[in-house]
Amino acid sequence: MLSTLRTACRALATTLAAGTLILGAHATAARADEVEQNRALVAQGMQAWADGTGSPYDLLADDVRWTITGNSLAARTYPSREAFLSEVIRPFNARMRDRLIPTVHRYYAEGDTVVVHFDATGTARDGQPYANSYAWILRMRDARIVEAHAFFDSIAFDAFWTRVAPERLP
Repeated sequence: MLSTLRTACRALATTLAAGTLILGAHATAARADEVEQNRALVAQGMQAWADGTGSPYDLLADDVRWTITGNSLAARTYPSREAFLSEVIRPFNARMRDRLIPTVHRYYAEGDTVVVHFDATGTARDGQPYANSYAWILRMRDARIVEAHAFFDSIAFDAFWTRVAPERLP
């Protein structure tokens, strides 16, 4: 009887372990799919920006927390999509004669996070070039950017920001 019970327990343990491995493999595959989906969404947004047909900002959740790190004039945490767009992106674009165009060097994706390293260049309203290098760390949820940390050359940014007055904003 004890031998039969041990055999039954071993069989149950083996079955449960096999099921756990199968479920674990499915969960791992699902996570890998989500990681790739997030990377692809950010890549599509960056490509749309480069092409002039959209931008990665289209992926921002309404309640995104976008942090510009460092000591630039724009460095702080913006508590929403609208705060970030109205206080940084629209005034930035209003200082440009020719739009900023990104050139991506690399994407890194793990878990719910996508990191994009890129350069961006354009021409300011005063005819001077603007060029900067960026690294964005983007946390995704439900195909939306919910948190971002942006790193860039604050000296180049501040020189541009103070030198060029924005066109009148809409």
